[in-house]
Amino acid sequence: MSLREELVQLEQEAKRLEPGSARRAELHAAVEKYAESFLERLPERPAWVPDEEVVQELLETPLEEEPAPIASELQTLKTHVDTHGINPASAGHLGYIPGGGLYAAALGDYLAAVANRYAGVHYASPGAVNIENRLVRWMADLLGYPDTAGGYLASGGSMANLTAVVTAREAAGLKAEQYADAVVYVTEQTHHCVERGLHVAGLTEATLRHIPVGDRFRMRADLLDEQVRLDSQQGLIPWMVVGSAGTTDTGSVDPLSVIADVTERHDLWLHVDAAYGGFFLLTAHGRQQMQGIERSDSAVLNPHKGLFLPYGSGALVVRDVDLLAKAHDYRADYMQDAQSQRTYSPADVSPELSRHFRGLRMWLPLRLHGLRPFRKALKEKLLLARYAWERLGDAGFETGPEPDLSVVLFRYKPDGRDADRFNQNLRELMLQDGRIFLSSTRVNGNYMLRLAILSFRTHLPTIDLAVDLLRENAERLASQPATVLQQEE
Repeated sequence: MSLREELVQLEQEAKRLEPGSARRAELHAAVEKYAESFLERLPERPAWVPDEEVVQELLETPLEEEPAPIASELQTLKTHVDTHGINPASAGHLGYIPGGGLYAAALGDYLAAVANRYAGVHYASPGAVNIENRLVRWMADLLGYPDTAGGYLASGGSMANLTAVVTAREAAGLKAEQYADAVVYVTEQTHHCVERGLHVAGLTEATLRHIPVGDRFRMRADLLDEQVRLDSQQGLIPWMVVGSAGTTDTGSVDPLSVIADVTERHDLWLHVDAAYGGFFLLTAHGRQQMQGIERSDSAVLNPHKGLFLPYGSGALVVRDVDLLAKAHDYRADYMQDAQSQRTYSPADVSPELSRHFRGLRMWLPLRLHGLRPFRKALKEKLLLARYAWERLGDAGFETGPEPDLSVVLFRYKPDGRDADRFNQNLRELMLQDGRIFLSSTRVNGNYMLRLAILSFRTHLPTIDLAVDLLRENAERLASQPATVLQQEE
């Protein structure tokens, strides 16, 4: 067989990857039917289903040489993926920080994947890059940053925080021999991805100071100032402060304006992790809570939280985009054609080179829906949290401080019983019911339950159901002899 004949033969096999219009219509109809069935049945689906052994079959499923029918693969998806574990699309998902999943965002992902625009550099897809840069500019305006600001759409808060750490490190001009003397200031409420980012950025030897928090879990700015002065006197290098605009654990917002006074006084980089809370800036309450964020040097926001997008949607915005670009500068001969543009591309300001058109999943919902329903939905979540906090208090639960945003801390304190074990059993009863998924944490050594209210599908009936179930299950447990309560594993 000649080389040409072999190529012709291989072409016929390879063309199986390009289905014709009839086959595309068939596949699209099957997938659309599955999606519609999922969404139509969503209100009746539980928020939590235990992981069954059937899911383990996926680990043994072979990848065959011959094609499988779409019907069988959709059944696999239904049985093995979309049934067990947490149902993030459920209105009853009130654990951790819920993700979103707007339908318009799914359409954006579909269109982005079909056209497969390379959104890494302006030269390759100026339209895709301009859309993403426009979204970054909108977020910069939301933060109150000047025209010098810029950033990129990341895969999530972890990558965005890592990028911020690297940018702050380079902006400070820290050298490797100085890392052991460098000091970063956080609190016990700072998200763990910041510390992991420091490790990944090579700053494991840096000193991590945990500034105490007050009774509302907010950083004590007065103690921050004292600690920075003390570290400077001891010959260390105070370098970066990480404030939080909505902690994952308690939902607290640090006093950003007062912290900014400290960082400006000592010439420190102020980074704000607003992955959870940042988009509450679309509300009057959020703007009041986060006063001072406009004075930060960088901020992280997660559209898959406050804008209800699918998971994998983060963003970093830096006050001076030139510092971000300098920290991620690269050169490659084969890229010389693409490096002649005047505007920054995502590849210029992030660790990523190969990247899909991530911005369409954000652009399309904002354009199709407009900003108003996002503002109203976020205000609704703030009020639902306050409502849940009040109702839980009235129902006899011990509650944490009034929510800064939309996370509610609480626990039941039974007479004469171990409160930690009691609330662990209470959560287990909630999981067995399955209609509401909530998570737990430890605050000041105490086991606490938490409601994180952020799903765009969560409305008043869901919160009423959650509080009613909690009250009923707590009364049920309290009526049982202590000896029958489950032991902590």
